[in-house]
Amino acid sequence: MPNRLAHETSPYLLQHADNPVDWWPWSPQAFDEARRRGVPVLLSVGYSSCHWCHVMAHESFEDPAVAALLNEHFVAVKVDREERPDVDAVYMEAVQAATGQGGWPMTVFLTPDAEPFYFGTYFPPEPRHGMPSFGQVVEGVRAAWTDRREEVGEVAGRIVADLAGRSLAESLPAGDQRPPRPEELAAALMGLTREFDAVHGGFGGAPKFPPSMVVEFLLRHHARTGSAGALEMAEATCAAMARGGIYDQLGGGFARYSVDREWVVPHFEKMLYDNALLCRAYAHLWRATGSDLARRIALETADFMVRELRTEQGGFASALDADSDDGTGRHTEGAYYVWTPEQLRAVLGEKDAEFAATYFGVTEDGTFEEGASVLQLPDTGDLVDAARVASVKERLLAARAERPRPGRDDKVVASWNGLAVAALAETGAFFDRPDLVQAATDAADLLVRVHMDWQARLHRTSRDGTAGTHTGVLEDYADVAEGFLALASVTGEGVWVEFAGFFLDTVLVQFTAPDGTLYDTAADAERLIRRPQDPTDNATPSGWTAAAGALLSYAALTGSALHRDAAERALGVVTALGGRAPRFIGWGLAVAEAALDGPREVAVVGAPDDPATRALHRAALLGTAPGAVVALGAPGEDTAEVPLLAARPLVDGEPAAYVCRHFTCERPTTDPEELAERLSP
Repeated sequence: MPNRLAHETSPYLLQHADNPVDWWPWSPQAFDEARRRGVPVLLSVGYSSCHWCHVMAHESFEDPAVAALLNEHFVAVKVDREERPDVDAVYMEAVQAATGQGGWPMTVFLTPDAEPFYFGTYFPPEPRHGMPSFGQVVEGVRAAWTDRREEVGEVAGRIVADLAGRSLAESLPAGDQRPPRPEELAAALMGLTREFDAVHGGFGGAPKFPPSMVVEFLLRHHARTGSAGALEMAEATCAAMARGGIYDQLGGGFARYSVDREWVVPHFEKMLYDNALLCRAYAHLWRATGSDLARRIALETADFMVRELRTEQGGFASALDADSDDGTGRHTEGAYYVWTPEQLRAVLGEKDAEFAATYFGVTEDGTFEEGASVLQLPDTGDLVDAARVASVKERLLAARAERPRPGRDDKVVASWNGLAVAALAETGAFFDRPDLVQAATDAADLLVRVHMDWQARLHRTSRDGTAGTHTGVLEDYADVAEGFLALASVTGEGVWVEFAGFFLDTVLVQFTAPDGTLYDTAADAERLIRRPQDPTDNATPSGWTAAAGALLSYAALTGSALHRDAAERALGVVTALGGRAPRFIGWGLAVAEAALDGPREVAVVGAPDDPATRALHRAALLGTAPGAVVALGAPGEDTAEVPLLAARPLVDGEPAAYVCRHFTCERPTTDPEELAERLSP
């Protein structure tokens, strides 16, 4: 019989709706029930494409004996971390503080007042490698709650007090909330240089994550300073990822991370946010260098998002699972993507299979499990028959399509769709793909129609065109605003700037403290044991740095000193952290580069169907000045939505472009080549 999760919309929660565990969704009623029964709460947090979440569910939560123990002695609460990032952040901070590490599934035991007292992540069904079994953990917690409840309460109280004392605002230098200076950004670059893997690209060792936001910083730093080292690190990293197993060599798109430092074997789940960020980074790399590889990866990644993640309503689904049926009824990681030489021969025949094995690095020993290989592009030289490669890829992709497909988490997350809007709009504009710009517009339209209420407040998620019940967090407002501002620059439709302004006003009112620091949840959001506040970039830009970027761009388009001041105060955290941990505040560093450069403001004025207008607009979009904003308008058009366009006449009746900083403009130009020069290093 289904449990309470059967009434939820989250695909992750629905995966557990038939567990024998009597799960509750996160709710006041769950904690009321724990108080009524006098039992602790088991909080289990994960997400639908999480491999180890599936493993623990199968091993423990589907076990009737474990379920009986949980149901008798606990109230079990299941949370989708993508739906409730605030709950996840608060308790993950506690887990990391207590154990020194974190991850999902996250397993936390709480008092009925939601205070944590015991932590962990994945627990196996039997003791393994010094790790207790989940059953042992549950029995131990039950015994402690029954026999030493006062001690448990004291532990929980100390943990909550410790979390409450971790004030980020107090850790920042007093009175020094200013954007980084040039020498501080140079120091951040030096820090990245020390951590750069000069052999394999990327930063640090295994596991190795795609550093999309750091790449954006490196490209902007190169554009501002001409640093050859910054560009070399960006190019080497992007080339290594594009040729590695982390990139789907047949269908496009990136996996979550590589388990090794060489980018060979990925963790196979594909996330919307990774692909949106990387699509944009590769498009910007092409803009800076003209790289054919960067162009191909940007377009293939954009096509992957539209083909595999787009929903019927025009938004973008969250993720594809790492696991799928391997053809025997067993769900295994990577089964959809890996190949053996025998499988190549079955599809391609002997000669083409031998060619494909060399081209994609498929060996008899394999690079993955059971002799299978993850497709890569080893350096076999560029003298390859392009037609033969295309034929091989087409046939392998068709054969792969017959395999059982990975599951798709089809909930639409506002912030990640904002990232996709920005990526698709710019990629479509750069490469003359109006279909991608239209896909970006459709997603933006869904965010307005479904996720936004009449007060311009955002819902975090939707599914099948229906908004979820959870309110948006800071990253939702910031990333959606970022996407809308990018879309406005590409389409010239000022309404997207107006919507971005609504969301950024909410950031100023609901998420900003009097001292200018930012919180991840709104002032009127549900109260947790701590109000989360994390400025560091992780898999996505933090809400804090994303807000700084969107506020800065909005101010450049509108001339708003209020939004400019808020952006500069928010960048104080980059000043504090950029030199110490540049890998973890890459987007903040990229925004700081834009602030140092102005950012430059480009107003293009002319009839939209005039080829001269289009040429100027394209030159403006392809300018590499860090964080430059572009406004496009027709002469005589209402400029209320985009004040940068106000009082910008044609020049001798010809379309013109104005390049400005802080609304102070150089003489206008009608020459696209001259405009390109003004917007280049």
